[in-house]
Amino acid sequence: MSGSESVPVATAPARAESRPLVPLAILGLALLALAPTFLVEGYRLFQLTLAVIYAVAILGLNIVTGYNGQISLGHGAFYAVGAYATAIMMASFGMPYWATLPIAALICAGLGYAIGFPALRLGGLYLALTTFALAVAVPQILKYHAFEEWTGGVQGVFIAKPDAPFGLPLNADQWLYLFTTVIAVAIFLLSWNLLRSRIGRAMMAIRDQPIAAEAMGMDIARLKTRTFAVSAMITGIAGALSAIAVEFVSPDSFSVMLSITLFVGMVVGGIASILGAVFGGLFVVFVPNLAEEISKAAPGVIYGVILILFLFILPTGFAGFLRRLAGPLLRRWRDGATTNQDGR
Repeated sequence: MSGSESVPVATAPARAESRPLVPLAILGLALLALAPTFLVEGYRLFQLTLAVIYAVAILGLNIVTGYNGQISLGHGAFYAVGAYATAIMMASFGMPYWATLPIAALICAGLGYAIGFPALRLGGLYLALTTFALAVAVPQILKYHAFEEWTGGVQGVFIAKPDAPFGLPLNADQWLYLFTTVIAVAIFLLSWNLLRSRIGRAMMAIRDQPIAAEAMGMDIARLKTRTFAVSAMITGIAGALSAIAVEFVSPDSFSVMLSITLFVGMVVGGIASILGAVFGGLFVVFVPNLAEEISKAAPGVIYGVILILFLFILPTGFAGFLRRLAGPLLRRWRDGATTNQDGR
């Protein structure tokens, strides 16, 4: 079996996203996302900032689960570590908010590597339960009295929202939304480039045919561990951005429900889809509010009904729905381009 035969191992959705249309779509969404900076204000702009942050976190989870096949129910722990790393560096050491992001990313990448290495001995539901246990344990660790000097214990840590630099005519909310969106676009483009590279194809090969991938000489253990580390790093950056946006971190803000929320966003947006993370972020931020507006007595019931209906109508997520719509149009466009070239 030659090295060139490993490419078709990826599934059709993964191959579809390797086309040059994906970075164009990301840039198009980025330009569209910049519009609310000047059109929306107040709480709605804050909600959109959170949606962008959740989209980044869901992208991190999707890389390890959707593209590498490792089920994780504990990515909320990396989100919490990234948030606390930024909050502690800002509150205790006076570091500027932008300088805390790479440090938080490195901390979460190291933690992801440390967790991912022993977790390789497990798989499937056993790995899911292991990561779930991590999500349960981290909030309790943050409350532990030995770390109260840094974490603030149950009281949490307060930080100040940054103002726009260089005298830009933007208020704090506008600047934070703009800053978050630029960081998110960079992460999405880098992730797209990683997943369409040789390493990305190897990740998907391990997901689809691990025995064949190992027979071709791939170091499955090392690649899975590094994938877990990259995934944790991206989710940790999202957590760091959330700390800056919310201006406060506490252990109760990062309960196990956060990990479930990220998993829901990944499934709703579309598994093994980069752009699906954007729709997942919008879903987990705005649909619970919509459910509460419909029924203040039982918003959880309304949210559950909406989620079930959504998955029943769009079983492959929103990204899968868009692929089904765009597929015939792309084929027609390619057929037309081929006809025009043959007619010349």
